[in-house]
Amino acid sequence: MRAIQSELDGLSARQRIIAQNLANSDTPGYLAGRVNFEDSLRSAIENGGEPSATQVTTSTSLDPTSVNGNNVQVDDENVRLIDTGLRYQLATEAMNNKFRLLTDSLK
Repeated sequence: MRAIQSELDGLSARQRIIAQNLANSDTPGYLAGRVNFEDSLRSAIENGGEPSATQVTTSTSLDPTSVNGNNVQVDDENVRLIDTGLRYQLATEAMNNKFRLLTDSLK
């Protein structure tokens, strides 16, 4: 359950950054942000560590910029937003299944 919670936290952070990117898609000089947590979470799980210690890192996109210095690609950001939303729904369903299992075992 801690791994699922860490995944939900990372996906939530990614959704916030994508929303910022989309909001600033016309801002001159704005560089898109990227969120990575999967490598840290995978490493914590594989090494028997604590998933709640997963590091959510934010970096600046190195994608090429347009004439105004902005590198937000709205289509790509929308695809990332949909992908993140679907992953969030999947993780939420996994958490709900864990709670159902606990509820059933208590009955």
